[in-house]
Amino acid sequence: MSGPVQPYPLHGSIEPEDAKEILRKAIRTARSTRSERRRDEAAVAIADVIETIPEVLSARCVATYAARPTEPGTTAMLDRLAARGVRVLLPVLGAGLQRDWAEYAGSHDLRERAPGRPPEPSGPALGAAALVDADVVIAPALAVDTRGVRLGQGGGWYDRALEHMRPGTKVIAVVFPDEVYDADERPLPLEKHDRTIDGVATPQGWRWLVQD
Repeated sequence: MSGPVQPYPLHGSIEPEDAKEILRKAIRTARSTRSERRRDEAAVAIADVIETIPEVLSARCVATYAARPTEPGTTAMLDRLAARGVRVLLPVLGAGLQRDWAEYAGSHDLRERAPGRPPEPSGPALGAAALVDADVVIAPALAVDTRGVRLGQGGGWYDRALEHMRPGTKVIAVVFPDEVYDADERPLPLEKHDRTIDGVATPQGWRWLVQD
């Protein structure tokens, strides 16, 4: 998983918060070099992989996300879940760190409400507590390590949002293959407020992660 193409510009004793920002910049830069064709291929592969996860196959409600342009694509996954009759919840970003969810009603309904924000559904906001209905959570990430540490976009939205899910609900992050880090060799920075996750999915497959 670690390799010469994997961004890891960390050295010395860098504070976790600073290390996160350095990694975010490096990974975003790497993502921006992927062609639209490669991203489209990855989106279909991710949908194929997600369909093989038992917790997703048995779920009646899945909380997930609509990807930004450079993220691993989720449109195919969203449409396949909806076609199976699964209730799909997507984040709605309120003011500040407000957490909310709304139901997916098709890709035609998704809109970018503000620059840089992920596409959001237009339906009524269901409140932060709606996450309790989710049988599994499929979350975005910039990177994941083999301890279950997730590097998000910053702001801690998911760390706070996940407080509302049912105990025992699995959280699976979606990244590109080179964004899975070997925690023994290249651990991701971790702060006290960070929530670890249970699994990771890439266009090449999925796995559960070892947590301390």
